[in-house]
Amino acid sequence: MAKNSTYVSRETSIEGDPDALGLVAEAEPAGTALVFGARLALARQFTADLGHYGQQLGLIGPLEAGRLWSRHIINCALVAPYLQTDARLADVGSGAGLPGLVLAIARPDVAVTLIEPMGRRTDWLRDETARLGLANVTVLRARAEEAVSAGPFDQVTARAVSALTKLVPIVAPLLRPAGQLLLLKGARVADEIDAAVAVMRRYGVRDAEVFELGHGAVPEVTRLFRATVDGAS
Repeated sequence: MAKNSTYVSRETSIEGDPDALGLVAEAEPAGTALVFGARLALARQFTADLGHYGQQLGLIGPLEAGRLWSRHIINCALVAPYLQTDARLADVGSGAGLPGLVLAIARPDVAVTLIEPMGRRTDWLRDETARLGLANVTVLRARAEEAVSAGPFDQVTARAVSALTKLVPIVAPLLRPAGQLLLLKGARVADEIDAAVAVMRRYGVRDAEVFELGHGAVPEVTRLFRATVDGAS
């Protein structure tokens, strides 16, 4: 990694319809109840619904229904402790509701706005929000660039949307001064950070760090890129 990269690596461990539940051929990972607490039943329902409808709606691939808990639900839920109390959170490119709906379940104190441009996906997000009775969720059909007026937000999340060089310019304007980016990234996040040094400087992104979450709890760790945004210079 380039010496001028602002990167710090850290490690952190930590009833739906029975027919629908049967489609999720994977046991809940140990510690799931600790992650969701009293909201575990809602997490189970969302996982069941996603397993039941996700492939036919084009929300998940054909192999994903059997590994929703370990690869997707817990992967997203591990971010919940990093949300600020009573925060306004924007989830960009929400798609299936990952991580936005998972975080809304785990953190009912946080007001979550799901930003998604595709009509079929926003229909799913609205329907699922209603099924789960989530009063802390707003669904907005828009591109991130069109959603600035819905803010400013305290924190912004995104998962599997784009590399940092393209993602930072579209998500940073959604934040209040000194707001936070909480971006779920892949194994090459360090390379993304190095490639985005100039872009991050332009948009006032500082104190960038990467947390690896879930060691020993799930097969694939969650890599969380967190940074503060002061605004474009």
